[in-house]
Amino acid sequence: MYRAVAEQMLSFISASPTAFHAVKIISDRLDEAGFLPLLESSHWNLEHGGSYYVTRNGSSIIAFRIGLDLEDYSFMIAASHSDSPMFKLKEKAEMDVRNNYTRLDTEGYGGMICPSWLDRPLSIAGRVLLETATGVETRLVNVDRDLLLIPNLAIHMDRAVNEGHTYNKQADMLPLFAGEAGETDGIKSVVAETLQVDLEKILDMELFVYNRTQPTIWGAYEEFVSSPRLDDLQCAYATLEGFLQGKNENTVSVYACFDNEEVGSGTKQGAASTFLADVLGRVNAALGKSQEDYFRAAASGFMLSCDNAHAVHPNFTGKTDDINCAYMNKGIVIKSNANQKYTSDGASIAIFKKICERARVPVQYFSNRSDMAGGSTLGNLAMAHTPMNTIDIGLPQLAMHSAYETAGVKDTLYLIRAAEEFYGSQIRETGAGRYEIL
Repeated sequence: MYRAVAEQMLSFISASPTAFHAVKIISDRLDEAGFLPLLESSHWNLEHGGSYYVTRNGSSIIAFRIGLDLEDYSFMIAASHSDSPMFKLKEKAEMDVRNNYTRLDTEGYGGMICPSWLDRPLSIAGRVLLETATGVETRLVNVDRDLLLIPNLAIHMDRAVNEGHTYNKQADMLPLFAGEAGETDGIKSVVAETLQVDLEKILDMELFVYNRTQPTIWGAYEEFVSSPRLDDLQCAYATLEGFLQGKNENTVSVYACFDNEEVGSGTKQGAASTFLADVLGRVNAALGKSQEDYFRAAASGFMLSCDNAHAVHPNFTGKTDDINCAYMNKGIVIKSNANQKYTSDGASIAIFKKICERARVPVQYFSNRSDMAGGSTLGNLAMAHTPMNTIDIGLPQLAMHSAYETAGVKDTLYLIRAAEEFYGSQIRETGAGRYEIL
């Protein structure tokens, strides 16, 4: 069972080389489950018992299922992110090297581990804006073949490479594209051929370099999974499956997957935007509820902020806290931080622990070493617009922000089961500091 779920998760990741593709795959899955697509620019007619989704920028998505009995309802939300660190092509990409090579001009998106991108098969994917008879059309593109590579420098030319090397993204990390003097529209020609469109119809392209190394399940007992983009598509996949399986008629169940977490979420489609608040407010209004009802639904609501967590590294055990640390295949990680980088607090931890007990899912705890700064995630940013009880959780992994990351084969199923139980529940505040989990 664990392996089958892990294989399905890896298939989802393989089909999602960019955030645009991840949201398209999620949308297709929702279509299959009977969800109806909405446009933010259109009027929303919503019904009790209905299921809907809306995208923003084609790279963020919010889906929601409306219960049948919303006399005293709550929002139950799980949020993840669709983006991963990678390299983005600049507007003019082809760079000639002595009339013998063509490399591509790129810039880093997010905080990647640069050497993990070297000597791997790479390609490009993203979205293309095409001219049509009536305006502009967006098409997704994935050049599904080994197209690029960023070659290492031979050790004979850098004898100190194993003693430490600083990578310059403009000088060291540009991918090799062709073995001859490049055409000005070389990349555009490849994209046009892939999409089978006329070159002159391409108005603009938003393209990323992605790692084509195939995911794998490995280990003495096949207990590990390795893949590009585990952070955070593993959580995006698991919470989606739990969302589709869990149901409560007294809640509005919400699945959110935001873009741009890796660069701070400060975009119109990021977790720090009004996207979530806009959707929740429109749902409340479309159902004929008052602003008072909205405030009550948010106050009694709960959000799972789902972003992968650091597992103890077998070669660097001293990099994590001695006891507040996580291991792969040992369950969902509850993340805490005294300086509020994570949203978890006593109340949200206690409530989530009860939900995991019901789901028979193990939990573990992570806090950064007190002498090391950690990363941030999306929960505290989203809650600035829509405050409610929130907990930061994740699945344990190694090599976060590498081009090829590693996690446990069991943990995806753990999160699916916890998310299913979460969406099947309702949380009510019955008094100051008192909560009922229905």
